[in-house]
Amino acid sequence: MPERPDTIVVFGSNKAGRHGAGSALLAREEFGAVYGIGHGLQGRSYAIPTKDGRPGTPNLRDPKATLPLNEISSYIQDFIRYAKNNPDMRFFVFRLGCQLATHKDSDIAPLFTGSPLNCSFPEEWAAYLHFDSTTTNQGKDNHG
Repeated sequence: MPERPDTIVVFGSNKAGRHGAGSALLAREEFGAVYGIGHGLQGRSYAIPTKDGRPGTPNLRDPKATLPLNEISSYIQDFIRYAKNNPDMRFFVFRLGCQLATHKDSDIAPLFTGSPLNCSFPEEWAAYLHFDSTTTNQGKDNHG
């Protein structure tokens, strides 16, 4: 959990913005995530969709609701641009896409390559993050 009050939590969401479980529920209850908004900055949280959840799609409990990596990657790239454009903000990235969504850490973590130094990541991702130490985060857990 972020200890600094100015830290934005980055959590796995669904396109419908139904923040009812996992880090999404925590983001809604503690960090201002808005029910019904599935992407972007909300209060002290930033949503990255990893599941669908819209009407007419598989139930969120169904593994088929998990978004494909190329779609999640697009949302992650949006986040990286946002983080780079806001260097005075700090971001605490939860282990998104690997718990309620069904991807592996080895699939999701590398998608954050190119993130700026104002981002920190879960310890579980350290082995999968590949950063240039002169311009970006070095992939270690600096959540504290």
